[in-house]
This record gives sequence, structure tokens and C-alpha cells, in this order.
Amino acid sequence: MPISPGEPAALVDLDRYPVNDLEVASAIVAGARTALADRGVAILPGFLRPEAVGAMVAEADALAPRGNHQDIEGSPYLGLPDESYPVGHPCRFGSRSALTAVAYDLFPPDSLLRALYEWDPLMAFVSALLDRAPLYRYADPLGALNVASMFDGDELGWHFDQTDFVVSVALQSSDGGGNFENAAWLRAAGDECYEEVAAVLDGRAPHRVETLPMVPGTLMVFEGRRSLHRVTPVVGDRPRHVALLAYDTEPGTDSTDLLKLVRYGRLAEAGA
Repeated sequence: MPISPGEPAALVDLDRYPVNDLEVASAIVAGARTALADRGVAILPGFLRPEAVGAMVAEADALAPRGNHQDIEGSPYLGLPDESYPVGHPCRFGSRSALTAVAYDLFPPDSLLRALYEWDPLMAFVSALLDRAPLYRYADPLGALNVASMFDGDELGWHFDQTDFVVSVALQSSDGGGNFENAAWLRAAGDECYEEVAAVLDGRAPHRVETLPMVPGTLMVFEGRRSLHRVTPVVGDRPRHVALLAYDTEPGTDSTDLLKLVRYGRLAEAGA
């Protein structure tokens, strides 16, 4: 039976993850907080019901042709490689990032992904997992909800995120490649730890890198500002789809015009 966007609770396996009752979910919340502290990431497999995953993959397949494909080189700090730094310095390091981003304003009113993102109990649950309250949805009309689609040959180079945390839902894995690799807690507040970052970038610290499972239906909460991470090149005809749900601890959070132009190839229409 098709799932109605008016019933977002039907998207989630509530027996396993009682999102709408945080008291019942207290053990799950405690486990996620421990995982975030230890590994910089909390992974909740089987968060979505299988039929919801299938419907959302169909959405992603339909929307991806309307997304913006970017193929750029950047440093781990999401800027251009800076040759004023000495050879071997992370700020001089450049790697390729290529993906297709579907902007929030492209999701139709009957989108199940939109219904999930706009569901208040989910936001409260994510807030509890992160131990950050209150949370607010992004005010960005393009970046509040995205699907990041990666096709054969696409990849994400090593980088730190500009936001404190990322909330994602894995929808579909590629035929090959597309592995999410993470070096958790590689830098600290007030200390960029350049030597440790350079060791990961140069392949001299494989023990610091963990490959994280991206099984369809998994909810992942990730401390990306302090954890260096990448997605290895995608191989095969089946695209890798991941939904990105943007929240912040401050109301009215928006992206810069430059970020919108790079990621979506455009700015939002006036009044959007």
C-alpha cells in the first residue's frame, strides 16, 4: 500500500525507533550520544521502513535529472588549494568533488522526503541524539533538504564540513565504490592539528580512517566539522543517493550566495 506524505510516522520503523516518544527511546538516545562522543558519528540502521526507502529512491531517481552537477577541486577546508603554504601542508592539498545536488525547492508537495524532513517529531529526535536543543530547520530555500546523487565516476574529496553536524538518510548504494571514509575528531576547537590531517591525506595514518556503512534506510548523525571524511569514487550504473536534512541551533540559518551558486548553480527565486 502506498505511503501518504500526510502520514510521516509511517515512514519510520517506530517499533525499532520510537521517534515520537523520547522517553521510550531514551536508551537509543543514550547509545547515540556515546557513539558521537567516541566516533563522531551515530548510525541507526533500518530507521526507514523498506517500502519508504523504495518510494524515496523512486523520488530521487526522478529528481536527479533536475539537480545541479558540480565537479570542482578544493582543499579539505572547502576553499581553493593555497599554494602560499609549503608542499605537504593540508591547506595546499587539493582533491576532486563531483556530485549532483537536488535543491529543496524541487521537491514536490507530495514528496515523502519533504514530509520526513518537515515532521516535528523527527527534528525533536535528532535534537535529543545530538544533545543540542532547540533545533530549527534551515531557512535556506535551496539547502534545507537535499538529495546528493553520485553517478559513475563521481566522488567527494577529503574535507571537513562547515557546519557542526550533518543529518543524512542513506537511500541507495552504488554498484561499487561510494564508500564513506571517516577520520573522527581529527581536529579540535582552536587547534587545526595540521600534522595529523596531513598524515591522513598522505595515506600515512590508515589506522585513523574508518569506513562507515551506508546501508539504505540508515539515519546517520555526524560531527563533520571536526572529522575529516570523503566518499570514494562511485562505480557502476546504479547511482548512490543520500538525503541531507539541514538543521541548526539558531533560527533563520541560510547559506551564502556563493555556496548556493556552487552547489545548485543558481540562487533562489525572489519570494521563495
